[in-house]
Amino acid sequence: MPRFEFTIHATDGKARLGTIAMQRGEIRTPAFMPVGTAATVKAMKPQDVRAAGADIILGNTYHLMLRPGAERVARLGGLHKFMGWDRPILTDSGGYQVMSLADLTTRSEEGVAFKSHLDGSRHMLSPERSIEIQRLLGSSITMAFDELVPTTSTREVQAAAMERSMRWAKRSRDAFFAAEEHAAHNAIFGIQQGALDEGLRKASADALLDVGFDGYAVGGLAVGEGQEAMFGVLDFAPGQLDPAKPRYLMGVGKPDDIVGAVERGIDMFDCVLPTRSGRTGQAFTRTGPINIRNARFAEDQGPLDPACPCPTCANWSRAYLHHLVRAGEILGAMLMTEHNIWFYQVLMQDLRDAIAAGRLTEFANGFRASYYSTKA
Repeated sequence: MPRFEFTIHATDGKARLGTIAMQRGEIRTPAFMPVGTAATVKAMKPQDVRAAGADIILGNTYHLMLRPGAERVARLGGLHKFMGWDRPILTDSGGYQVMSLADLTTRSEEGVAFKSHLDGSRHMLSPERSIEIQRLLGSSITMAFDELVPTTSTREVQAAAMERSMRWAKRSRDAFFAAEEHAAHNAIFGIQQGALDEGLRKASADALLDVGFDGYAVGGLAVGEGQEAMFGVLDFAPGQLDPAKPRYLMGVGKPDDIVGAVERGIDMFDCVLPTRSGRTGQAFTRTGPINIRNARFAEDQGPLDPACPCPTCANWSRAYLHHLVRAGEILGAMLMTEHNIWFYQVLMQDLRDAIAAGRLTEFANGFRASYYSTKA
C-alpha cells in the first residue's frame, strides 16, 4: 500500500466517492470516523467498531498527552497496539481543546501554554510539540496545529488567528517531515480557518496550498454557528481547496449535517455525538432521534430502528433498552452506542452507494423527509 493516495471513483454534483489508500488499510469516502478520545471509542470494543463498518477512528492529542502520556504510549508500542486497532487512526492537533479551555491558556506565537484540567500541571503545546505527540502516538493521519476562535469573534480577531494558524501550519509540516521514518509511512493534513468569512477562508486555503498537504480540513465550524451558517460556508469553502485531495469537516456532526456536507463536497467527518448520545439514552433512527427514556417505550417490543441491521436492533427491544437505560445499567450504554455507531456507518455506505449510482439528490431528499418526520 502507498503512504497516502486518494482516488476519486465517481462524482454526483459536488459529492465525491473515493478511496484513501494507506499502509494500514483503505478508507472508503465519504467516511465517518468514530471518536476514540482517550484511546477508546467509549462503550465499544475495537473489533465491534470495525464490524459496524468503520475504516478509521480518531484519537485526541490533548487528552492522550495528559493521560497516559504520549511517551508512555510510544514505549508501549504506539496507539494502534495500545488500544488494539490495527487500521488507520487520525489524531487531532489539540487546537479545539485549546479554545474550549481558554480560561486555562496563554497564547503566543510560539504556541499555547496551559494548565491541565486534570491536575493543574503546566504544559506548552506548540506546532512542533503537537506534531511530536502525534508521531509518538503513531498517528496515521496527523493534523497541523491551529488556533481556533469563536465565529462570534471580530473579523480582526478571526484574521489574526487564521494568519497565525497558517504560520503554524508551515511549522507543523516542517516538523512532520523532519521525522523522516514516520513521514515515510503516514500523512499530514492542513486545516483551513477563517470562521464564516469567505475572504478569510480563501486566504487560508491559498496559504495551505502553498505549503502543501496530503489532505485539507475545514476547521472552525460546528462550534455553535448553526446548520444554516455552516452550510453557507460549505457552499464555498471546499471549492477553495485542492480538488484532488480529501476534504475533512472537523467535529461534524448530526446525521442531517453529514448528508448536507457530503452534497457540498466533504469527504471525511468525525463527531462524539453517536457515542455521547448512546450513553445518555438517545438513539438515531431513519425517522429521527428518539429518547429511549421516554415512558412510551416501556412496553414497546419493536427494535430501535426496523431498518437497522445492527446487533442491538436484531436482538433487543426498545422496552429492554428503556429498562437498561432507566436503571443505569452499563449494558444500556453499550447497546445504544453500538446502534448509533452502526447507524452512522450504514448512513455513510448509503451515501457512497447513492453517489456511485448518480442518485445522491434523491437519496438526500428522501433521508431528510424521513429524518424530520418525527421528533421524540
